[in-house]
Amino acid sequence: MAGGVRAVVALAFAGVVGLTLLVLGCALPSYGSWWPMFTIVFYVLSPLPLMIARHYQEDMTGTSACIELSLFLTTGIVVSAFALPTVLAHAGAIAAGAAVFANLASFTIFGTIVAWFYLHGEEESWGGSSSLF
Repeated sequence: MAGGVRAVVALAFAGVVGLTLLVLGCALPSYGSWWPMFTIVFYVLSPLPLMIARHYQEDMTGTSACIELSLFLTTGIVVSAFALPTVLAHAGAIAAGAAVFANLASFTIFGTIVAWFYLHGEEESWGGSSSLF
């Protein structure tokens, strides 16, 4: 039980660090633009395809069209989260430092999401071995 509490605390801490990096990329006076905050939409959308595929998949041992489509959509969402600050910095809408902070935040948040799926994959009871990779 203590290992589960430590895992939840570590995931919460990693999420807070990621969001702090994102806010720093927006709120520091030298950057002063809140456009990178739109990457939060990608953070919310990224686990949805895999969660939906896990819900409707009876046997998670092999590959199926549902799993492959969910992995494709998740990959597109994750790439978009890294691309948005980069494109904004290239267009001159935000500073390059703000893009770096936003991409570091994306790296941290997506690492947290992957860790959550890894840690909670064995605990779910919706059939199969629930390992996606």
